[in-house]
This record gives sequence, structure tokens and C-alpha cells, in this order.
Amino acid sequence: MKQQLLLTKQPRQIKRPLRIALITGAYAPFLTGVSVAVHQRAHWLLKQGHEVFLIHPEINEQYPKEISCRPMPGLTELQSFPNFCSYAYPTEPLILYKTLPQPLNYRHWNDSKLLEGFQPDIVVVEEAPHIRGYYSLFLQGYGRPIGVEYANKRGIPIISIFHTDIIAYIRYYLGNFFFNLLRPIIPTLVKQFSKAYDLNLFPSQQQLAKYKSLKCQRSEYLPYQGVDCEKFHPLNLCYNPIPNDHRPTLLFVGRLAPEKNVIQLLNIFSFIAAKIPDVHLVIVGKGSQYKEIRRDAERFKSSVTVWGESYGTELLGWFARADVFVNPSITENFCTTNSEALASGTPVVAARAGGNVEQVIPGQNGFLAKPNNPKDFAEKVITILENPDLKQEMSQQARLSVINFDWSVCMQKFENKLYELVQIAKLKQR
Repeated sequence: MKQQLLLTKQPRQIKRPLRIALITGAYAPFLTGVSVAVHQRAHWLLKQGHEVFLIHPEINEQYPKEISCRPMPGLTELQSFPNFCSYAYPTEPLILYKTLPQPLNYRHWNDSKLLEGFQPDIVVVEEAPHIRGYYSLFLQGYGRPIGVEYANKRGIPIISIFHTDIIAYIRYYLGNFFFNLLRPIIPTLVKQFSKAYDLNLFPSQQQLAKYKSLKCQRSEYLPYQGVDCEKFHPLNLCYNPIPNDHRPTLLFVGRLAPEKNVIQLLNIFSFIAAKIPDVHLVIVGKGSQYKEIRRDAERFKSSVTVWGESYGTELLGWFARADVFVNPSITENFCTTNSEALASGTPVVAARAGGNVEQVIPGQNGFLAKPNNPKDFAEKVITILENPDLKQEMSQQARLSVINFDWSVCMQKFENKLYELVQIAKLKQR
């Protein structure tokens, strides 16, 4: 019987490492959810033995000096791997957001030549619309679908990864009047852009449905946007940034920019403070609205703290220390900070919009509030703060709700997709 079992046992298949070109519109020290995700993705792929060529934006003297001083993981960490190489393409500040980069036109550098030198098995483009120039409506940007010319020539697969709801961002920065002028051609632009890639991946079913309705082609859902559940953990309370402050704490972490609805946090807080006078709101981050928010927060005196940027164990401590994470943004695809809060055991109250509805389970790990409705947000937060048993149950469920989105789980699915696409391309070439 043992001999039969030995004979029928299938040998473990060992897949050969892939050569992966990873092109991104944002990377450290530019601080966004995209930057963090790209670094984690590259690091994980390198640890699995894949060869990674990271093509990322350069940092130069046109950007504020504090950007280059950010103590966040970046190239130094990846350069310890012998199977890693990189190229920093020339950039200038994004017209509507001076602290983020926009690639210079393809006349200044050539993606095809870079890829020809590396000869990848597959090309992965993160935030391809950003690189192309859609964020600034072709006023800046590379000007053509990044990586596509080389991929088509060589017959290798190329995929685009969506992190951002670019349509919502364009609307925020242009305003409704100019956006409505563009509205008739948006489906054409989305269709034209998405057809250039073999596959367009979305981490949110909600955003996938939205972009399919806008004629997005070759699009698919894949939960590739994870969270490091070992790093973000309730035990990080030991890093509490304000250990002697025992007030109930509301937390927001993210860019202080219009598309994040951060100004609305202060309106939400007004309602909450009227019911719970000792509540404390902490806003962590910087952005174009930083000075405006600091000025408006002065009316609340010590009840509102605009902390600025936070890193390392301090940031981990904020997530674990908070009683409720509040996210009023209606433009999220699959929000990184929502996941980080949940992994830290912190309930989330978020706008019922975009990917938030796939992360927050009402009554279990938090609540969903009506978009742009500060009073409804406040009522949801008050419900949690005034019910200790509910808060404790939500804290326990919060972490459980993101275990299946642990970074290693998501990246395994992502790696499987890469192998699948490479195999399909090889079959087509036969």
C-alpha cells in the first residue's frame, strides 16, 4: 500500500523565477498608498526569487526638501537583493499636486530601450494613467501607453494595475463645470487607454464595475492590495505616541487633499464633540490642505491635533491607539489605511462609497456612513464610543476581517496571475 502511495504521489512543481519589469508612477520618497504598495510588492517578489527591474520616478531639486528626507522604506532596502535593478526616469512636479511626480515626455527617455535591455517575461505597470498623463489631461506625462510598444513588439504580456479612481480625482481638481464638459469623452478615453494593456486589474469590485460602465476593456478583479498583518497589530499599543492622554481618540491617516474629504473631518468632529466633550481627533498626514486644516482646527484648541506625517513605530502606535478610524473619502479604490486600521484592531467608520463597502462590514468591524453627511458620520462614531461592549467586539472582528487580505495571501494570488499570463503568451507564440 505504501509503495502504491509513493508511486501515485505527484512531484512538487517548482516554477522558474520570472523576470518582471515593474513600472510605477509613484515610489518612495513620494508618499502615497501607491508608493507603499509598490515597495511591498517588489520586496515580496524579490524574496520569492524573481528578478525585478523597478522603473520609478526620480526625486530632484524641484520638489520640497522635506520629501527627500522621509524615513520610509525604499531603494536602499531593495538594493540588498542581487536579483534587483532599477532606473529613475526624469520627472517634474505634477501641475495640480506639487509634491507628487509626473514623468517627462517620452522624448526625454525611452521605456522601450529600458525594457529591451532587461528583456522581461512580463511587464507590470502601476498607475499607468498617471504615467500616461491622464491626471493632468495630457498637459504633462509620458504621452503614450507606458511599456506597450515593447510588449507588443516582443509578444510578452503587459498588465495595468489601478490604485486610484482617476475619474474622481480629475473631477475634484477640475470642478464640476469643466468636468461636465469632458464627461462625454471620458468613456472613449477609458476605452482607448485600457485596450492598450492585456489586462487591467482592480482590487475593488466596486471600482471594477464603475470602470466597466465607462467602457474599460480587458478588466478583472484581483485582491492584490494587501496589508502586513504582522506589522499592523493591536499589540502596537506599546508604541502609543500619547501614552498619558486617556481621551477617546479618533484617527485619520492620509494625504490632506481635496479628494480625501479631510476638511469634512472637522465638521464631523463638531457633532461628536457636542455629545462627547473629551473626545480627541488626530489627523496624521500632509498635503495641499495642510495649512488650511491647521488653521481651521485652531477653533477646537487641544481637542484636535494636526500631527503631520508619521512613520515607523510611531505610525503603528497611532493605528493601535485609536478608538475609531474615520475615513470620509469617497474616492477610494481599496484603501490602504482602512486595512491598516482594521489589522490594528481599530473599528472603521467610512463613507459608503468605492472600495470602502468591501472593507467595512456594518455592525461588525465598523460602520458605513452616508457620503458627505457629517451628521450621519458623527452618529456612527458616537454609537461606537458610547457602547464599550460593541467597541470591543468590533475591535476583535476588525482584525479577523482583514486576515484574508494579509500581504502574503494577496501576493500569492498576484504571482499566480503573472504565471498564468506568461503561460498564455507562450502558448500564443507556438
